[in-house]
Amino acid sequence: MNHLANSTSPYLLQHANNPVEWYPWGPEALQKAKEENKLILVSIGYSACHWCHVMEHESFEDEKVAAVMNKYFVCIKVDREERPDVDQIYMSAVQLMSGRGGWPLNCICLPDQRPIYGGTYFRKNDWVSLLFNLADFYKNKPDEAGEYATRLTEGIKQYESVELVKEQSAYTKDDLELILNNWKKYFDKTEGGLGTAPKFPMPNNWQCLMHYAHLFGDENVAVAVKLTLHKMAFGGIYDHIGGGFARYSVDGRWHVPHFEKMLYDNAQLVSLYSEAYIWNPDPLYQKITDEIIGFTLRELTSPEFGFYSALDADSEGKEGKFYIFTKGEIEEILSNDADLFCIYYHITEDGNWEEEESNVLFRRESDEDLATKLGLPVEQMLDKIEASRQKVFQARGQRVRPGLDNKILASWNGLMLKGLCDAYRAFNKPEYLDIALKNAGFILNNLLNKKGRLSRIYAPKASPQPSPKEREHSDFSFKVLSFGEDLGEATPFAFLDDYANLVDAFIALYEVAFNEEWLNHAKMLVDTAIEHYYDAANGIFFYTADDDEQLIARKSEIMDGVTPASNSVMARNLKKLGLFFDEENYGEISAQLLRNIMPHLARYGSSYSNWIMLLLDEVTGTYEIAITGQNFEETRRGIEKNYIPNKIILGGKKGSLPLLQDKFGAVTQIFICKDKTCGLPALNIADALKQIKEF
Repeated sequence: MNHLANSTSPYLLQHANNPVEWYPWGPEALQKAKEENKLILVSIGYSACHWCHVMEHESFEDEKVAAVMNKYFVCIKVDREERPDVDQIYMSAVQLMSGRGGWPLNCICLPDQRPIYGGTYFRKNDWVSLLFNLADFYKNKPDEAGEYATRLTEGIKQYESVELVKEQSAYTKDDLELILNNWKKYFDKTEGGLGTAPKFPMPNNWQCLMHYAHLFGDENVAVAVKLTLHKMAFGGIYDHIGGGFARYSVDGRWHVPHFEKMLYDNAQLVSLYSEAYIWNPDPLYQKITDEIIGFTLRELTSPEFGFYSALDADSEGKEGKFYIFTKGEIEEILSNDADLFCIYYHITEDGNWEEEESNVLFRRESDEDLATKLGLPVEQMLDKIEASRQKVFQARGQRVRPGLDNKILASWNGLMLKGLCDAYRAFNKPEYLDIALKNAGFILNNLLNKKGRLSRIYAPKASPQPSPKEREHSDFSFKVLSFGEDLGEATPFAFLDDYANLVDAFIALYEVAFNEEWLNHAKMLVDTAIEHYYDAANGIFFYTADDDEQLIARKSEIMDGVTPASNSVMARNLKKLGLFFDEENYGEISAQLLRNIMPHLARYGSSYSNWIMLLLDEVTGTYEIAITGQNFEETRRGIEKNYIPNKIILGGKKGSLPLLQDKFGAVTQIFICKDKTCGLPALNIADALKQIKEF
């Protein structure tokens, strides 16, 4: 074994038996590089990454390739989910050099960690040739290598950075229209989503566009959102048998997925489809939400109610093998019911993708249209499909399952906790709130210390296995990887996204439970983030804390991607907490963050969608809805049936928040406030909604 055997990361443990003399990122490897004057080879990936597995098999498991790597380099393996700070720096380097990025990410650095070359996946022969060339370059031209590293490192420091903007004129609808007019150019009006291929779900994009469509009555944007939600739910990117979305589709029709399933995607998609249901109550949205949550509870939930990170793309060494079917396999499982099932999910004898005779299940027709075409009552057809789906699900459960990455990350648990709150808000299912509260309790007990500092990672000491009863039902059975003995030790650092996403989740939990404990936890985390991450001189949060390991650059996360940027999440959190606690400093920091980013928003809305939602709130204002009195919960549920994206909601039978002072009584009352002005108390929901329209 190399130096990864005692790692807590499933990704690093996958490489523990490679002939490459891998080290984890840390003082031992970095000091070795300096002492031996060797180049550092930093290879970054994650456990569910298909092309990471391919490069491992082709190059890192090859004795001859490993010999070259070991002779000329100090080789370091990094799990990007454990150390996104390291990934952020070297991803910036590769994007500056090549204009593109991705994983596996491979970067060659000087002994002082400054990069001189990098890329993503390399074929074996290209990889070996590159290694020889770089080793020769460093040996014969060390000064030239140093000069290039200096220029590149300066570029890394400037990459995705913003300048302090001291003043900003009032935001207007015109600002938003400029942004949206540019953004609309990228809409795929046939298949939904943005651009052509590959296609990522980008939940935050569609949430932002949904807010805009509603607040400004833009029907074209509304159509684009509805089309995308529909096409994603019908596409092969969605697991029609077991629920949950894959990370992206390789084509432009959402048909063929890159099969790994990530917690962060599914968590945000729970929020998106839940909110969309309030906006446009399509039963499909509720079905998808229920099935994603069911998948998450079945396959990504620990016994302590922490949420695991991911399921692998591969099983038995083959991408997607767990999820695909031949028509013959379906006929063997379903017998006489196979024909209808195959029509419904477009399963053919020849197969519907590149793997010979194999099929990725997807839908095209609505249930009503297909039932009419087949001459069947809709309910009868759906009953048959559901019965068949359960049989296929049971049969699929007997296959070798994809590996589970059982890291429990604070940031991604925050996303899922918020998703559960959003689902409870939309569908009023008590079990969703119950799971949310259990997860929140897990976070407080395992990821937060008494000083208000978070640990990014919690990993269980033993891999959970299904009980015999659970295994008998087979829908709970899944494969887990094997780990070391020290997994109970939480990593003693966290990043800004851990704080930002948990604050967002605790705010959401307060808004559905009206327990001020959750807002107090959110406030404590925000105060900690301001103390250790905020750069007041430049009006931006760093991604790393002031007492974390100092890398070659201290970066800020600005642009929204597959998850919102930690700065944009924190800016929206501060806006809300400033209103909840009447705390001007929070509002001022939020306003400064938006001022700094504002010059960039019009260029490419997709990369700033969470910032644009903050801008929407600035332009339209935020409604503060306080509900007090005996029937506050019933009234809260009634209010939530109405789509009001630019609001915060608070209340209960008691409370200490400034906006609740002198508002409690025996009678249930609804107070509508905006811009530090409150209307007269409304005694019913209709009157409250009328006030909102008139404000």
